[in-house]
Amino acid sequence: MKQLILFIELIRLKKPIGFMLLFWPCAWGLTIAYDFEESFDKYIFYLVLFFLGSVLMRSAGCIINDIFDRDIDKKVTRTKERPIASGQISVKTGLFYSAFLCLLALMVLLNFSKLTIIVALGSMPLAFLYPLIKRYTYWPQLFLGFTFNYGLILGWICIKNNLDITPVVFYLGAIFWTLGFDTIYGFQDMKDDEIIGIKSTSIKFKKNPKNFLSLCYLIFIASLITVGFLMEFNLVYFLFLLFPIIHLLFYQIYTLKTENEKSCLNIFKSNNFLGSIIFVNLFIGKLIA
Repeated sequence: MKQLILFIELIRLKKPIGFMLLFWPCAWGLTIAYDFEESFDKYIFYLVLFFLGSVLMRSAGCIINDIFDRDIDKKVTRTKERPIASGQISVKTGLFYSAFLCLLALMVLLNFSKLTIIVALGSMPLAFLYPLIKRYTYWPQLFLGFTFNYGLILGWICIKNNLDITPVVFYLGAIFWTLGFDTIYGFQDMKDDEIIGIKSTSIKFKKNPKNFLSLCYLIFIASLITVGFLMEFNLVYFLFLLFPIIHLLFYQIYTLKTENEKSCLNIFKSNNFLGSIIFVNLFIGKLIA
């Protein structure tokens, strides 16, 4: 029982925000690609597969991250009690768990088209390199953006079996969404990170964080508007965009207190709600286009 509890803690199963932020781009890509004049069964099936894949890959990624960061985590207040950093789970056991989760994720992936499988496998190195990036550059959050939003491309390809400008524009915009919210998340550990020598956009832009975040979110908003035009969505879609725009520019940026860890965490978590709003808006946009 103790090992099960430690495993659940290791993969952050009680903190679903991580895999939901991985899932929403998948759902967005699938939604803009799907032809809703067909049966909903296939759409629901793919949504479930993407959800399972998000949970499994995020869980495997957490373990690899904890293995690479075990010495760093011991020095950070928020992470020093993590199972690997505290020595409750060995590196060898962690690698076994990660390999098992990746095997399960592969079984999920095999339900997709051949092209989707090939493209998805191409993203695997991205998923496991993130822990190393922050040791060499102030832009690990940008790298995470490329990784976390890759599912948007997969969601499109699994339906269309090709790639065009619409998902690419959406993907590039979503990268800046991740860059923004992960910068906010990073403010929690900024003091410890500076002492240890870990780099992040939170540290790089600590003097003018809201200017940087505004730029990131404005690029993301521009991508949402562009996607609406490319998809020839109804006016309703653009009206409903006011909700994510207000959430991003007012709640997330205006109310942010970077020195307050609770404020940073709450705003970071609110991106799950934002992802669901955008998902619903895309869904409505497709139905009434």
